[in-house]
Amino acid sequence: MNSITRLTIVTILLTATNAWAHAFLDHAEPAVGSTIDTPPTEIKIWFTERLEPAFSQIQLFDHHGKPVTQNRATVDVSDPSLLKLDTPALAPGEYKVTWKVMSVDTHVTVGNFAFTVRKSH
Repeated sequence: MNSITRLTIVTILLTATNAWAHAFLDHAEPAVGSTIDTPPTEIKIWFTERLEPAFSQIQLFDHHGKPVTQNRATVDVSDPSLLKLDTPALAPGEYKVTWKVMSVDTHVTVGNFAFTVRKSH
């Protein structure tokens, strides 16, 4: 293998390692895009990396775009990849969850998803 080929391989591996270091959404409760019958008492989002608690947040909005809670999200002490937000009693309707997190290696990611609390029959 010549030195240019080795350098190319090393560059690709280093670039790939940096890309994996971001905290991306792994899964959530309520699930992304779900319709649920029972309103949640908290939003839980698991990420692919450990989070920096001081720089990680979740916000919850109703279908009018109005914030539903002023509570601050917390990183779970037993699972540093889990961010949680306590919620008040939610009425039936659609809700939007937005998140902005910093992984412990200082990479920031943002995202959002919606879920619906089924209307009573």
